[in-house]
Amino acid sequence: MTISSIPAIPEVAGDPASNNSNSSNNSNAATNMAAIVARLAPEEGFTASALDYVHFMRSNHAFSRTPVMYEPCICIIVQGRKRAYLGEAMFTYDAQQYLVVSAPMPFEADTEAAPDHPLLGIHVGIQQTLAAELALAVEGEDFAAINPAAQPGFMYSTSVEGSLADAVMRLLMALSSPLEAKILAPSIVKEIYFRILMGEQGTAMRAALSQGSHFQKITRALRKIHEGFNQKLDVDTLAKESGMSVPAFHHHFKQVTATTPIQYIKAMRLHKARLLMIRSGMSAYTASTSVGYESSSQFSREFKRLFGRSPLEEVQQMRSVLRMQPAAA
Repeated sequence: MTISSIPAIPEVAGDPASNNSNSSNNSNAATNMAAIVARLAPEEGFTASALDYVHFMRSNHAFSRTPVMYEPCICIIVQGRKRAYLGEAMFTYDAQQYLVVSAPMPFEADTEAAPDHPLLGIHVGIQQTLAAELALAVEGEDFAAINPAAQPGFMYSTSVEGSLADAVMRLLMALSSPLEAKILAPSIVKEIYFRILMGEQGTAMRAALSQGSHFQKITRALRKIHEGFNQKLDVDTLAKESGMSVPAFHHHFKQVTATTPIQYIKAMRLHKARLLMIRSGMSAYTASTSVGYESSSQFSREFKRLFGRSPLEEVQQMRSVLRMQPAAA
């Protein structure tokens, strides 16, 4: 399977006045969402919420294409724009499009933002057990009828509209209240998962969760790498545990991640080290050993090759963007 660029959103046929009304409603909804996120995320970077798997994002400056890593998540931008690049594919996500990443995924991204118009968004982590339970619950639904062209994949972007947009707004409102965050927010997150599974990309996401599929086997391998990045990992063992031959494992791994297993493991470790230095204040040496590097010089070489800067320069440049702030009072 070759991941292809997401096509433009088709125009809705019908009465122009009705289309203008829908556009106006969508714009008003995005403006309202942006106002809430701006209040909940007053500082640049990531801000925690009352749910440990939901974070708010804010970037006051534009950033050119740079390596990033997302854990499984739904990324909803309510102001500004980001573009993700995975292999030859490009995915745009902004106030009209959300991004879904079904497995830990290093890729590249750029950001459109400015001090007077910051990028604002919400990052909803995918709880794999809950997502799999929902996928099982809707087993048998005719997803092909929703989107016959959908292809399985670990990353895609699609429209934020209708019931999904309504659920996102209700989640933001619930997270604005400590009591509602505790009582209502978890069920609204579950609804958001459901809306995505039942949407035009339901086939793609279900394939990544389906037991026995190649995508599910690669997902399992990615989780093992994600959880054991600081341990010794070898491709032969990963392939065996995935129930594949080494050549088949290489083929399917690169097919869905646009990289090789060795390159993926290296990128995972370097991204983890970068976050340890920024969020935990570790030195480059301590971070490198924490993620499994035995040679600090090798770590520094490979870090600069990936990020284009030395560890110290990268921390200074990205500290405000990647730091995690406590939940706003």
